[in-house]
Amino acid sequence: MNRILLNCDMGESFGAWQMGDDALAMPLIDQANLACGFHAGDPLIMQQSVLLAREHGVSIGAHPSYPDLQGFGRRHLACSAEEVEALVLYQLGALDAFCRAAGTQIDYVKPHGALYNDLLLRDDLLQAVLRACARYRAGLPLMLLARGGQQSDGNARERRLAEAAGVPLLREAFADRAYLADGSLAPRRLPGAVHQQAERILEQALAIARGEPFAALDGSPLRLEADSLCVHGDNAESLAVLRRLRAQLDSL
Repeated sequence: MNRILLNCDMGESFGAWQMGDDALAMPLIDQANLACGFHAGDPLIMQQSVLLAREHGVSIGAHPSYPDLQGFGRRHLACSAEEVEALVLYQLGALDAFCRAAGTQIDYVKPHGALYNDLLLRDDLLQAVLRACARYRAGLPLMLLARGGQQSDGNARERRLAEAAGVPLLREAFADRAYLADGSLAPRRLPGAVHQQAERILEQALAIARGEPFAALDGSPLRLEADSLCVHGDNAESLAVLRRLRAQLDSL
């Protein structure tokens, strides 16, 4: 069994608005997905986040989104593929400036929110982001949702397009989000789409890490193959879950 990595969305404060407790969560994770200013984050937050990740030896991922501060990047915008490629490159460049100044680099790209979900539905947008990754740096990986359901390789589509673009693919699963039976994330509008109970989050996370089935939203069994596991660390309860999960993953 390959060791699964642990990642968090971070750097999502903005001005006087504070989101999460990155200083406490950062030592517990392997990968930090840092906001690039389009859905959250500002220059000072980006700089601080890069330095915090470097201090704890955490891999830095760019977390680009649609330009949607008001909607926290969760609204679907009618951007063309050409626009998406440019906006991703723009955000990579912003985060890259702080990485270079800190003597580190962007290690992967994980799109945020509505953009993340749109890539799973539209080939043209996925190809645009893959082009942005390839143009930014050869071999820069893209992190996308690990697919499950009845298919033997739920990520066959994403793998095919990524291989054509020469971009490595990282598959991500979520510990604190409910899934539909087809392996897609349950939309946030549905009751129970976000797990709140610590034991439920830990149970699902450990099942994914061990390659074991867990219950989808309708109760049907679902199994995922993932390289990285996302846990949102934006409140005290989440931090407690992260601490327990870190200890249990290290013991596998």
